[in-house]
Amino acid sequence: MANETETIAVPKYGHRIDPRKSLGLALLCWLVFAGIAWAVARGQTATFDQAGMLLWRGADLLPWGPSGLGEGVRDLTALGGVLLRNLVAIMAVVALLFIGLRREALLLALTVVLAWVVNSGIKNLVGRPRPQIVPHLMEAGGNSFPSGHSFNSAVVYISIALAFAALSRRHSVRATIIGAALVVSLVIAWSRVWLGVHWPSDVLAGWLGGAGWAFLASAVLYRPAKAAVEAVSEPADSPPPPTVH
Repeated sequence: MANETETIAVPKYGHRIDPRKSLGLALLCWLVFAGIAWAVARGQTATFDQAGMLLWRGADLLPWGPSGLGEGVRDLTALGGVLLRNLVAIMAVVALLFIGLRREALLLALTVVLAWVVNSGIKNLVGRPRPQIVPHLMEAGGNSFPSGHSFNSAVVYISIALAFAALSRRHSVRATIIGAALVVSLVIAWSRVWLGVHWPSDVLAGWLGGAGWAFLASAVLYRPAKAAVEAVSEPADSPPPPTVH
């Protein structure tokens, strides 16, 4: 009996996510980010930060919960660490290249690299020290605002979601993929407060800044990525992509 085979059709060109929606979301995220940064610079988040840091801790200043919870949270936070998040980003770029979406692959690479530069610049500009009111449950160095884990993981996972969501015309599919990335990056951000290495305002601003950068890059860097790919491709190989609303 012959084995049955199935052919999965992969679109050669992705459908671009509506840049107007991306720009609107980016503007909203960065406006709130700017408000938090302004408040942090003037010391107006102290009450919020201390309350958020101590919310789920006992008299010993350690988080409540079973003994194995700490290991699980450290595993979660590792998803936003330099090694794992960049490994995930590289795998996503390779996957996009493998299925022929070179434009999306270049866009993702540009988004991730430039995000690291942006986050590092803001960290050095603000120069906020890390919290010391609770024990640090893992090693963490450098400045505290905004959280690099929160910022860069939001960029990586949301940008990957935007790239692969463009493979589908169905709004429900795209919303599910992007929503899952938002949730994953939010959990990573929360883990930094649980571990005591960031103030709540650090991770909130970091996540908003990273999400804002992912959406901004999706709208602004798309054309440069498209032009770069077309420059090394045959003209017939780069028709204009349809915009998904």
